[in-house]
Amino acid sequence: MTAFDLDRFLPYRLNLLAHRASRGFAAYYRDAHGLNNAEWRVLAHLSQAPSVSVRDIQHRTELEKSTVSRAVTRLEARGQVQKTVDPDDHRLCTLTLTADGKRLMRRLSAAAARYQAEALAALTPAQHRNLDQVLTALTDTAALDHEPPARARRVTP
Repeated sequence: MTAFDLDRFLPYRLNLLAHRASRGFAAYYRDAHGLNNAEWRVLAHLSQAPSVSVRDIQHRTELEKSTVSRAVTRLEARGQVQKTVDPDDHRLCTLTLTADGKRLMRRLSAAAARYQAEALAALTPAQHRNLDQVLTALTDTAALDHEPPARARRVTP
C-alpha cells in the first residue's frame, strides 16, 4: 500500500460527485424528452445566449467537436435548433433555439431547478454558499490549465 488515498483524491471525488449528482437528471431528460447528455448540454448553453457557435459550446462543455456537431445535427433534425451559416465565412455557423427548442428548455429548466433544489436540500444556506464559492474557486483554478506538479511529471532522460 502507498500513502496515496484514492478516496481523498480531489479529481476522483469530483468525478464521482458529478456522476452521482447528474445521474437522476440525465434519466429524466433521456426518458421524458429523448435527449442524451450532449444534446442536453447544447440546449442548456443555447438557452444562455441569443446565438452561439459550435466552438463556443465545445469550449464551455469540454465535449469533443464531433460530439457537439452530432448533437446539433440531431437537435436540428427535431426542429429544436436552427443553424445559420455565416455569409462571409461558410465554415462558421451560429446556433439558436427554435420556438420548439425554447419551449423544451422552459420545461427542462423547471425540472433542473427542482432537481437542484432536491440535491441541495441536505445543505444549510451557509453550506450552499460555501459550496458555491469552493466550486467557483476550483473551476477558476482548473481553467488555468496548470501543468502537473514537478514531482508528478515524468522525466525523460
